[in-house]
Amino acid sequence: MSETIRLGDMPVEVVRKDIKNIHLSVHPPSGRVTIAAPERTNLATLRVFALSKLAWICAQQRKLRDQERESPREYRELESHFVRGRRYLLKIVEADLRPGVELRHRHLVIRVRPGTSAEKRHELLEAWYRERLREEAGPLIIKWEKLMRVKVKKLFVQRMKTKWGACNHRSGSIRLNTDLAKKPPECLEYLIVHELAHLIEPTHNTRFQSLMDLFMPGWKHHRDSLNSLPVRHENWEH
Repeated sequence: MSETIRLGDMPVEVVRKDIKNIHLSVHPPSGRVTIAAPERTNLATLRVFALSKLAWICAQQRKLRDQERESPREYRELESHFVRGRRYLLKIVEADLRPGVELRHRHLVIRVRPGTSAEKRHELLEAWYRERLREEAGPLIIKWEKLMRVKVKKLFVQRMKTKWGACNHRSGSIRLNTDLAKKPPECLEYLIVHELAHLIEPTHNTRFQSLMDLFMPGWKHHRDSLNSLPVRHENWEH
């Protein structure tokens, strides 16, 4: 169940969960604010808590508004696209062959049938990113499952409008945003460790941060690097 409190003109969404501590989040790109709260905490207490964090909330919102955005993509010849943090120029090859995508030197080659629309090129490239991310994530998950003594029961790779990733600790599943295939490999590895840590601790409390410090001492640097990279032209959030 979700509720809303207001800090002046700022709405704050309250989500009740089976947790012990209050967790405040500011989500990119718009700066939407949420509070995850224990089920019995009253709204007045949550409002006082949010007010005490107002300066931090505003600072985070300013940072998000200033974050660089990708330019709109048209999926045309020599357009820039990214794979694992590296820039490639798009090359469109029209042929009566099975459609596909591949990397050739500094080019990202999309093979399509003559007359294929930009929308279909987009769908083809999204599917390629999704499969590539799944292939890269698999070995990393196996590696960190052993180190962290956890088990991922199901991996979902999909375009996510609100997060880089997510974890359902009850079902043992994690979700990864397809756009991670565009980012440097260390960003993907950080995100996987982040979501696996949620299998141990569902919230972002001090225990969670201690787990991250233990398993990946440089995690804050990777988190900041990921959040500083350009995001989609469309609106989405973590």
